[in-house]
Amino acid sequence: MGDVAVGARSGHDGEEHRGHPVEAADPAADGAVTSGNEPGSDSDGGRSGGQPPIDGQGSGGAAPVKKQRSFWKELPILIGIALVLALLIKTFLVQAFSIPSDSMQNTLQQGDRVLVDKLTPWFGSEPDRGEVVVFHDPDNWLAGEPTPDPNALQTFLSWIGLMPSAEEKDLIKRVVGVGGDTVECKGTGPLKVNGKALNEPYVYPGNTPCSQDDQGGQFKVKVPEGFIWVMGDHRQNSRDSRYNVSDANHGMVPVDKVVGRAIVIAWPINRWDTLPVPDTFEQNLNARSAALTVAPQGLALAGAVPLVLWRRRRVAAAEMR
Repeated sequence: MGDVAVGARSGHDGEEHRGHPVEAADPAADGAVTSGNEPGSDSDGGRSGGQPPIDGQGSGGAAPVKKQRSFWKELPILIGIALVLALLIKTFLVQAFSIPSDSMQNTLQQGDRVLVDKLTPWFGSEPDRGEVVVFHDPDNWLAGEPTPDPNALQTFLSWIGLMPSAEEKDLIKRVVGVGGDTVECKGTGPLKVNGKALNEPYVYPGNTPCSQDDQGGQFKVKVPEGFIWVMGDHRQNSRDSRYNVSDANHGMVPVDKVVGRAIVIAWPINRWDTLPVPDTFEQNLNARSAALTVAPQGLALAGAVPLVLWRRRRVAAAEMR
C-alpha cells in the first residue's frame, strides 16, 4: 500500500504547482509516506492510532502457527504424572491388598482384593470394634509362612500400589477389643466384650464363636491402651490374637502397626461389596458404662449417705437451740 501511495502523489505533483484544484490526497497515502506511527496510518492493517500489531502480526503478515507437540513426546510425561499420583494415593489414601488365606471366611475369600483406607489414620482415627483392618506383623505371627516370589510385572504393580507388596508381611483380621476392653471366651461362646455377649452372624458357618482348646481358644484378657485384640471370622481356622499370647505383646496388636481399615472388596467383580461394621458392635460395649450398670443401686446408696448424715447434723443442732 505504501508503494501505491507514493505513485499517486507523484502523478499529481505538477498540477498542484500550476494552480489547478486538486482533490484531497488520500490521508492514508500521506501517512504511509511520512510515518507508519502517525494517527490515521493504515500500514498496520487498518487500525488507527498506530498501535503495535497483536500476536506478533506485522503489516500484511500471517499469525505464526504453533506446532503441536507429538503424542509420543507427551506420553512419557503422562506416564510420569500417573506414577506420581499412584504413589501418592498408595501412601496417603488407599491401597489394594490380596487375601492370602481362609482365616476371614466367609466375609473374605482367598484371592479377594480389598481396598484399605489409609487416609483417616492421618487425622488421628484409631481402629474401632467390628472393623476389618490390615496390620503389619506385630511379632512373627507369620513365622514359617511361605514368602511369595513375584515376577517383574507384579513387583512393578506393587510398587505403584496396584498390587500388594510381597515383601511386606501384613495380616487382615476383625477388631474385637480396643484399649480398656475385657474380652472373654468360655466354652463354645458367645464371645463377650466387657461382659456383653456378641451376636456374630459373620462367623464361618459350622464354627462356634469360641474354640474349645488349650492353645488359646479359652481366654479372658484386658486390652491395654494403644493396642487392639483381633480375631478371624473363620474362628477354627485363624491364627489370631488368641494363639499369639506368648509373643512380646501378649497377642495384642499395637495401634501404630495398623495400616488401615478394609472398606471395599474390589475384585473379583462378582464379589464386589462394602465391609461395614456389624450391628452387634453398635450396642454400648464401653467398659465404663458396663461397670455402671452392674450395681446402680450401690452407687445411689453411696451417694445418699453423706446427704443423710448432713441432714441429721442440722436437725440435732436446731434441737439444741
